Amino acid sequence: MTDIRESKAAGLGVLLAACVSALVVNANTSAVTILLPAISEDLGASLDVLQWAVTGYMLVGAAVIVTSGALGDVFGRRKVFLLGLILFIASCVLIALAGNGAGVIAGRMIQGAAGSTILACGMSLLSVDASGAGQMKAITLWGAASAVGAAAGPLIGGVLVDVTGWQGLFWIDAGIAAACIPLTLMTVKESMDPGRPRSIDVLGTVLVAVALVPLVLALSMGGDWGWLSLPTVGCLVVAALGAWGFVVAERRATAPLVDLRLLRNRVLVGATLAILLVAGVINALMYLLSLYFQNPSTFGMTPLEAGLATLPAAAAMIAVTPLITPLAQRIGSRYAVALGFGLAAAGSLVLVFVTDSWSYAAFVPSLIAMAVGLGLANGPASSASTAAVSDAEVGQAAGISNMARYVGGALAVAAAATVSDSVAVAQWDAGASDAAGLAAGLSGASILLTVMSGLGIGLLLLMGRHRAGRVEAVHRSAAAAATSHTLPTRPLR
Repeated sequence: MTDIRESKAAGLGVLLAACVSALVVNANTSAVTILLPAISEDLGASLDVLQWAVTGYMLVGAAVIVTSGALGDVFGRRKVFLLGLILFIASCVLIALAGNGAGVIAGRMIQGAAGSTILACGMSLLSVDASGAGQMKAITLWGAASAVGAAAGPLIGGVLVDVTGWQGLFWIDAGIAAACIPLTLMTVKESMDPGRPRSIDVLGTVLVAVALVPLVLALSMGGDWGWLSLPTVGCLVVAALGAWGFVVAERRATAPLVDLRLLRNRVLVGATLAILLVAGVINALMYLLSLYFQNPSTFGMTPLEAGLATLPAAAAMIAVTPLITPLAQRIGSRYAVALGFGLAAAGSLVLVFVTDSWSYAAFVPSLIAMAVGLGLANGPASSASTAAVSDAEVGQAAGISNMARYVGGALAVAAAATVSDSVAVAQWDAGASDAAGLAAGLSGASILLTVMSGLGIGLLLLMGRHRAGRVEAVHRSAAAAATSHTLPTRPLR
């Protein structure tokens, strides 16, 4: 382990390139859900189809985030980081010029690969350019940039829809990413890991997609196909075979995508499941509320108003961030995670009783409770996932938790959208008004979010007696950034 007293600060160029790109990627990711109704109206694509602009991004991100880090170690971190920037620019242009929903979805899937590559390699560039306390300071700033981007994204997206049209977000993001390319070329040194095996686990990456894509397809289309229909069952069988093949492939791989031996670590497994559930609930909640708030039959908010409507959640999560790690240190990570999920379950349970007579103000207490609870669960889980392993395993542990974050978001958005749509359609078939059907759909999906949060409370038993260490700035930054990325909280070699 690098002695924290042997401090070397990160260069200004690499710090700017990594932090600015992380802010843009996370702002773009969190803004897209706000844009979906505007994209749907402009391109004539249904929201059911455009759901894949969210889930497709996460599916590709889950498959690529660990692989992109490995590619950087083998072929050069700066080189792969630049490739991520180029792909991100290309995806923004493709989306902005898209004439139909398929173009947007294709662009977002490319963006999933680009975004995960930028985040993974940006973190690696900072880690190798600095050491000790300097490395922790750089990672702290990177985490702060990620957190700011994720929190500000919905508001930025709402503003830009009104000012420039929904395409404006992608043109601006492309321009900022393009500015990072010469900055990276001029100021960032190339680096790689000569001690790492040259093998890349391509088969593992493919099998992640083989397992996840049909599973998300089944969750998305099962209500229309029938849950016991041949297409749904076929998708589930393919997903199961893909998961089995992934386990077999990882056992045989020279440099596996996931070191399965780490899954014997109860704290890591518990923390990873917590991260998966938190990401699922957060992404599904933002997806559901963005569409509900903007629907003409309910509140009919503009994208800007919908972005402003998410501010109580963002503000609550920011406000609670400084308290997360001290609380986890005081009561233990597992109790902090359980308490957080308990608050989230209470907030989502209130939403189960939503009706078409609710005003926006009625949603605010639930938004705040869920934001505080999920932030409280996510911070200690993110820190525990890397603190519970040896120095040599920190990178692998972070990769596993970051993959889980993408997987949780993809599965939960697909499942929540299906439940909401199915319940709403059933209500409309029974003669309910448009508003009543939409409220019933949100209520049904909130039951799913309540169950997911309730399962998180049970991780109290799995995480054991792990307790957070001494509170430093990096722990607060890790807690703030935990909704988008797992930060190591001790120096990396």
